[in-house]
Amino acid sequence: MAVDEVLLAQPRGFCAGVEMAIKALAWMVRVFDPPVYCYHEIVHNQLVVDRFSQLGVVFVDDVAEVPDGAPLMLSAHGSAPSVVAAARAKGGVVVDAVCPLVTKVHHEVKVRAGKGYDIVYVGHTGHDEAVGTMAVAPDRVHLVETPADVAALDLPAEKPVAFLAQTTLSLDEWSDILHSAKSRWPDLWQPGRSDLCYATTNRQAALKEIAHKADAVVVLGSENSSNTKALAAVAARMGCPRVLRVNGPDELPDDLHGVVGVTAGASAPEELVAAVIDRLAPARGITLVNVLSEDEYFPPPPELRKLLDAVGALLSFSLGGPFTGATVLADDRSVQAVDVLDTLIAR
Repeated sequence: MAVDEVLLAQPRGFCAGVEMAIKALAWMVRVFDPPVYCYHEIVHNQLVVDRFSQLGVVFVDDVAEVPDGAPLMLSAHGSAPSVVAAARAKGGVVVDAVCPLVTKVHHEVKVRAGKGYDIVYVGHTGHDEAVGTMAVAPDRVHLVETPADVAALDLPAEKPVAFLAQTTLSLDEWSDILHSAKSRWPDLWQPGRSDLCYATTNRQAALKEIAHKADAVVVLGSENSSNTKALAAVAARMGCPRVLRVNGPDELPDDLHGVVGVTAGASAPEELVAAVIDRLAPARGITLVNVLSEDEYFPPPPELRKLLDAVGALLSFSLGGPFTGATVLADDRSVQAVDVLDTLIAR
């Protein structure tokens, strides 16, 4: 491999929603003896899923697989209302680690459907987030993936139409479909703030700064990660001659050369980025292309805070002093999810 330079995109990697979800599941592992259950992958990254599996977390695709009374976490991608209800009916502790940005879209679906709207929803068929969102109002939500899908929709002319989206889409992909929808329904309703995740958009903006300068772009992230695939699509659209989506350094080909751009999807740990750069071994080193800084923070789910308050009450009794969930989580904002994963593996 003869790589001259690595252009490293910033921002990249974990977003606030992923940080929140990973740290929340780490607390579940600390508080409960295994197994702890998780509905779907906590985030779409195999390394993260494998780490938690080693700690006794059991990932299931059906809540019916969870024993009654067992601790259960719902993934960051959001769950159908029926799934949430079934989870709570199990009688155990349930922590919903849904990203607040996904919750926003669920709320929009519920409100618009309640007002009689048909909802054109841009998303990827079968993706966990899309499945959960559409289940909020299945009779009113119509999934589209292309402008052609918009043209093919058969919606009643007398009903108003709303336009919502999966949070992890490519901005360009979303824009093309929005244009088609507006052309068909001039009075199309849209939320005041785009459904697209700030982190997804920011990572795409950073990648656009390097894709046209690189001989190849390496995008780190799992195949089932929508925002990762969107990054690869952005690099290709920007004219990069070679775009590689990889899970880790072992998937890199040996013939990479010249200038290589590197970025990571919102579920990919920074340790994978470091390992890829080590494998590339750029002769002239790394140039950090910093487009903007992110300071978004999502606090732990309310159910987790209640759980830690309960644990704190027991500790207060045994230790003879005040010990609350707020005490336990006082430093949560400054704690990084990758460090939490490393600590759990090391214990």
